[in-house]
Amino acid sequence: MALLPADPAAAAAYRETARRIRESAAPQAAAELGRIATDVRRSIVTMIDRAGLGHIGGDLSVTDILVTCFYGVMSVDPERPRWEHRDRFVLSKGHCAAALYSTLAHCGFFAPAELETFMAPLSALNGHPNRVRVPGIETNTGALGHGLPVATGCALAARLDGVPWRTFVVLGDGELQEGSNWEAAMAAAHHELAGLTAVVDRNRLQQGARTEETNRLDSLAGKWHSFGWEVREVDGHDHLALRQALAGSATGRPVAVIANTIKGKGVSFMEDRVEWHHKVPDPAQVRAALAELAG
Repeated sequence: MALLPADPAAAAAYRETARRIRESAAPQAAAELGRIATDVRRSIVTMIDRAGLGHIGGDLSVTDILVTCFYGVMSVDPERPRWEHRDRFVLSKGHCAAALYSTLAHCGFFAPAELETFMAPLSALNGHPNRVRVPGIETNTGALGHGLPVATGCALAARLDGVPWRTFVVLGDGELQEGSNWEAAMAAAHHELAGLTAVVDRNRLQQGARTEETNRLDSLAGKWHSFGWEVREVDGHDHLALRQALAGSATGRPVAVIANTIKGKGVSFMEDRVEWHHKVPDPAQVRAALAELAG
């Protein structure tokens, strides 16, 4: 199967917008990233409403991280999704595919109209990212605990080949209860993979309960530090703080960014509520959510 084709007009707009954000003064950059994040959130609500399926709470919490990565930090080309020198991005919490698809469409990796097919029969945009058909997807994810090991392999490959591209991986915090993450964390530190950045979407909620009630993670910064990583903790909805935290290693070690977020961010009745892990809003709730996101 072929990849979905890029949208040249959207890709050109993305390149210009990303250039402007990276060259702008902080207030202008923050305003532009915030505008894009709001557009992505509106797309997420619409997609999940149409599909009747999804993980809206986590999608909304991770949006600012994704937008900052793609528009503020990473080197990618939507018209050349397999470009050899691209930065690699892995969404380990693959159940939040709606947020990634919306971000990729905004960047021009494929036409925004494709978002209307989210989770439809035979759509390329199924419930978890699939690299076979969707440009911008480096690896299939959804079975939690796999993304960081894959990203560690990507970063090690870059090291062995002597190339400068970087690898970014976004993990859910509940996902860190999977032991495979800590095996990969130990290996990445051992190999001093400074080109690897792991971002934890720390919304403190997982399916069914709070992380600290299910299997305590704190002190999360202390855990990453003890595994030999450079650790940064930021407000995961502050685009400028995220951009600074994603700037690269200062110590020659892999970087763990703990991004403190709010599940359901941007929609007041969804924020910090566990039931919105995979609850689908009814029509009245959709209208209310879109009204809030309209500003």
